[in-house]
Amino acid sequence: MKRLLTLTALTAVALLTGCVNGPVHRAIRSNYNVTAYKPHNPDNVRIKVSLSNHAVYVMEGDTPLLVTAVAIGKPDHPTPTGNYRITNKIPKKRSGEYGFSVSGDSIHPAKASEASGHYVGFPMAWWCEFTPGYGFHEGAVWPIPRTHGCLRLHKNVAPKFYALARPGTPVNIAQSQPEDATIGKDIKRPQDYADPDPANSILISDRAFTAPPEPLLVDRP
Repeated sequence: MKRLLTLTALTAVALLTGCVNGPVHRAIRSNYNVTAYKPHNPDNVRIKVSLSNHAVYVMEGDTPLLVTAVAIGKPDHPTPTGNYRITNKIPKKRSGEYGFSVSGDSIHPAKASEASGHYVGFPMAWWCEFTPGYGFHEGAVWPIPRTHGCLRLHKNVAPKFYALARPGTPVNIAQSQPEDATIGKDIKRPQDYADPDPANSILISDRAFTAPPEPLLVDRP
């Protein structure tokens, strides 16, 4: 019965976490990683997103600095397309809409508008917003459309993306990108997207935000 209740609670979290719908921290198969390179001129960095290839290309001119898989929005909550710029960055962002109702030792998944106790938002580490309510952040990178419009990056990659993106960095989101046929053709993808979340007691604490791997960016060859 206890296991059933635990599974039910985890399912509820997955349903209530909005654009962070799904696991964020995994311990079972979290070896996914990609290299991120230092730009020669940060002002020349731009971000390109391919929705059909579920991929992000951080480019400096024609040189890729970071190529990674990404989770995109569901058909009923699609990721917006178009040209944007990174507007703000928050390393320890929490959702203002989906999270937990906390009352003493009782922690239950809840929307902010429905929380009966103290509301604590779901963790969305390494937040890089590109338009109000939408951003890149750490989360489970499912191979199918899964989010409420945000773009989720693997926990080992999100801080590297955060280091490359700056306020004002251009972002282009489209159904496809020219890089899909070249550097994105055989993109490596995470396999730990369905691993379980930590306990709710961790998710509502600062322990939900882990230190990034070092170094974040390396010199270009």
